[in-house]
Amino acid sequence: MRLPKSAIRTIEMWRLGFVATVTPGGRPSVSPKGTFIVLDDETIAFGEIRSPQTIANLTVTPELEVNFVDQFLRKGVRIRGQATFLRRGTAEFDALLPRFEELWGDLTTRINMIVRVPVDEAKPLTTPPYDDGATEEAMIAQYKKKFSEMYP
Repeated sequence: MRLPKSAIRTIEMWRLGFVATVTPGGRPSVSPKGTFIVLDDETIAFGEIRSPQTIANLTVTPELEVNFVDQFLRKGVRIRGQATFLRRGTAEFDALLPRFEELWGDLTTRINMIVRVPVDEAKPLTTPPYDDGATEEAMIAQYKKKFSEMYP
């Protein structure tokens, strides 16, 4: 499935995705990952640095969902797919690593593997004020104010 341009923009602007997996015991597990990139308009990936539980979960059940949210627009995307692992030292890993190095420099030395996710499904996320006629400009203004109060 092709990612909408708005989804690509959100991922590339924020990079932080909340990855939902299922534990081997069937319990839900959510973990933030801050190294997401868009490989192409049908595939995303993240660099695994400190994610032993996420990797353990995906090894048993490779299906995952990732949520990305623009904190000012309060819009985002929910992406589902099947994870595949590209391990350090493989040709596939080595081919993609420069894309991560451009963004994170020396942090990439700590990437153990790249988790590649072909997009099976992409659905938009929005907040209820949009149902009541809120505009993107109004949401941005509201959250700029809120963030400036939180982090003066």
